[in-house]
Amino acid sequence: MLALEDADEVADLYREAYRVKLEHIGAKVSVRGLIEAGNVCAKDCFYCGIRKSNAKVRRYQLSEDDIVCLAEQSKSFGYASVVIQSGEIESEAHTMSVERVLKRLAALDLGVTLSLGEQEPDVYKRWRDAGAARYLLRIETANEELYRKLHPANHSWRRRLECLRTLRKLDYQVGTGVMCALPGETVKDLADSIRFFRDEDVDMIGMGPYIPHPDAPLKGVEPMTKAARLAWGLKMIAATRLTLPQVNIAAATALQALADDGREQGILAGANVIMPNVTDVEYRANYQLYAGKPCLNENAGQCRSCLDRRLEAIGEKILYGERGDSLRYFERCKNAQR
Repeated sequence: MLALEDADEVADLYREAYRVKLEHIGAKVSVRGLIEAGNVCAKDCFYCGIRKSNAKVRRYQLSEDDIVCLAEQSKSFGYASVVIQSGEIESEAHTMSVERVLKRLAALDLGVTLSLGEQEPDVYKRWRDAGAARYLLRIETANEELYRKLHPANHSWRRRLECLRTLRKLDYQVGTGVMCALPGETVKDLADSIRFFRDEDVDMIGMGPYIPHPDAPLKGVEPMTKAARLAWGLKMIAATRLTLPQVNIAAATALQALADDGREQGILAGANVIMPNVTDVEYRANYQLYAGKPCLNENAGQCRSCLDRRLEAIGEKILYGERGDSLRYFERCKNAQR
């Protein structure tokens, strides 16, 4: 499926993936208000715009009050789930701060996804006990050798894998994902990534095309057109939906960076989740993992109105007031009880 190049065959792939999405999920899209809580990061990934060594980034960290306020705003928009995302930090102070935020969010009755990187098992447990229901930790590639080429020597693919398995043991809805069209990545690597999703039995998948950042070492390597990058992202969504019909798949913002209707194309290729940014505009420019991030100057209210129009135009309904939990997660729970 991923190797298809004929335009008609690729179109057939998208149509079939969308048919499967309709069969299992319906013409419905779940939303999560995305809170970019901070861009301080201990990691130095060669592709990332907020990597530790990028001195051009103005660093920020939202206060606990700010994060809770944005979650409240998300709920007022009808978003019944939020994603709290930041650079990777491992410290007791950070752990306690997230813990306090989660306990305060419990009163809002929101589905909370954390995307805060690699942590020790006890930290994941504390956050789960405090109210986090989901965790997104992208493996970036299922090819361990390729992973080593994209990261400094002190970054470990094996540790990332163990973190995902720890999250599963702690009964999180587990999310992961990869970048598509990375330098040196092959079609087999991408196919192996889908097999990785299947073998690890994940519940949520967030993946998008690799887009170079001008201040990251990987910039300018193996140039590719926007259309080609977009096609890889869409084919990965479609092939993943056909392989794993019950998982939640996000139409990543990176798709919109490559085409104005990129997220809608992602939905029509089988995705069922969109994460509108609710972070204050003053911070968005400082949370750019890749170049060309869209909607930097649109406030959360404008994003919501735009989202309504865009999805209505393709016949999809936004599930306001619903958490949009993973069908695969509930199926696994049901099977465990038998």
